[in-house]
Amino acid sequence: MRVLGSTVLVLEALVVLLAIPIAINVSDANATLALVMGIALAGLLILSVGVITKPIAVPLVWVLQVLVIGSGFVVPTMFFVGAVFALLWFYAVRNGQRVDRARELPES
Repeated sequence: MRVLGSTVLVLEALVVLLAIPIAINVSDANATLALVMGIALAGLLILSVGVITKPIAVPLVWVLQVLVIGSGFVVPTMFFVGAVFALLWFYAVRNGQRVDRARELPES
């Protein structure tokens, strides 16, 4: 899960950061609030990469997924984008250990 999960979280953090200007310009959200909340959410996604091998990682990231989907109330497209990343996270949790094992096998 280390490889797939980390990839999903870093890409999701980038998308959250890119949604900040959209929230400010298109949705007329409070600029300071959108900036602080967007950076905080992206930062939490990046920080969760550091604990991805710990038991707390999966529930923590599920909470972050809900927050990303909830950001759709400010930027409606984030409902869809958040759902896609939640599906990617589900896939990473479900199949990530198999991918990690395959990466550790010595080449023949």
